[in-house]
Amino acid sequence: MAFTDVETAQVHEAVTGEPKGDDLCKLGLIYSTGQGGVIDYVEAHKWFNLAALMGSEAAKHYRRELSGEMDSDQIAAAQRAAREWLATRH
Repeated sequence: MAFTDVETAQVHEAVTGEPKGDDLCKLGLIYSTGQGGVIDYVEAHKWFNLAALMGSEAAKHYRRELSGEMDSDQIAAAQRAAREWLATRH
């Protein structure tokens, strides 16, 4: 799935407000495919984790697929980053 520059900007903007699971899942897709200019599996996994917490079934699927491409240190870093993001939201 390709996102336009406008869609990418909208997703980044949504994250600063009250994002929905779909917004976070889209951000995970952007990072996992390099549509934002760089492929970053740790960042993608973080957003998929957060989207899954918000009930996104697609994010659960993508996170599982992505985990197969990552080592345990990368997964741990993504989980830490997700917890840190959540901590800043409350």
